[in-house]
Amino acid sequence: MSDALTVAPRKEFHTLFNAPLVLELDTLSDLGAHACILGLPYGAPYSMEDVTNDQSNAPTAIRRSWQRALRAIERWDFDLGGPLLDGRDIRIFDCGDVPGDPYSPMKHYELAEAAARKIIESGAMIISLGGDHGVPIPVFRALSAIPELSEPITLVHVDAHLDWRDHVNGVHEGLSSPIRRASEMDHFGEIFQIGLRSAGSARPEEMEAALKYGANLIPDIELQDIGMKAVLDRIPAGGTYYLTVDADGMDPTIAPAIAGPAPGGVTYPQMRTLIQGLVEKGRVAGMDIVEITPKRDVNAITCVTAVRLICNLIGKAVRAGYFD
Repeated sequence: MSDALTVAPRKEFHTLFNAPLVLELDTLSDLGAHACILGLPYGAPYSMEDVTNDQSNAPTAIRRSWQRALRAIERWDFDLGGPLLDGRDIRIFDCGDVPGDPYSPMKHYELAEAAARKIIESGAMIISLGGDHGVPIPVFRALSAIPELSEPITLVHVDAHLDWRDHVNGVHEGLSSPIRRASEMDHFGEIFQIGLRSAGSARPEEMEAALKYGANLIPDIELQDIGMKAVLDRIPAGGTYYLTVDADGMDPTIAPAIAGPAPGGVTYPQMRTLIQGLVEKGRVAGMDIVEITPKRDVNAITCVTAVRLICNLIGKAVRAGYFD
């Protein structure tokens, strides 16, 4: 023990995994980026109260919780059977948060798409931290830039809600519309929606639109009956996948920090099975975790869960040879 009377104040982690902060996104290719973190705090608001709701604080809250979820990069992770990066030279960068503009709320989406596109064009896996469930929409657009994309992307969506509204209050890119918007993009193909339960913004016409498109809807009651492995078996192998996770799609015992809680939901072991199974089936281009409301969290467990999902994705991708 040191005889010093005082020590430096406790360190607040600025980036996820204490990864290097890279704001010059044009340098990602030269840096050999394998995975990049991007914060997307601001959605398309339905009202003035939504402009800076507490979900805009989630990217910071998730980053601050990473050490509780992992302790340290070199520690043994029982979800992965070894340390996160498996002792390999894997380059993870945190690209910071896309800023908002109080005079032009939708400017955030323009910047988000541009930032996501640069990450994707570099060949790196993109991992986005929301924000509400509107913020993946610009990332969905940017996914058309995946190098050598030869077939439509399979979208895998975990959520309690359908998210097929064309608009709410005239807003077409808000939190109730991301899957509807994805369905309109030529670079998306099959859609799998897992954990649907209770009631949300969807009306019969949204259900009709989803079924007409051919979306594969797996309500939570069905998931609990058949298990996540059976759901994975329905997803075609050998594809390119993108995973969008609304925190309210998960069991509230692991994700209480949400605006719309509902009994039931996808459990942590089921999420682990889904993420690792997708990595094994094909190529996961990226994922997002959205709709976390930090002020409603309990012992930071929702943010810890978010980091654990990211650990499962990166750690499994490392072992699957994604970054070799």
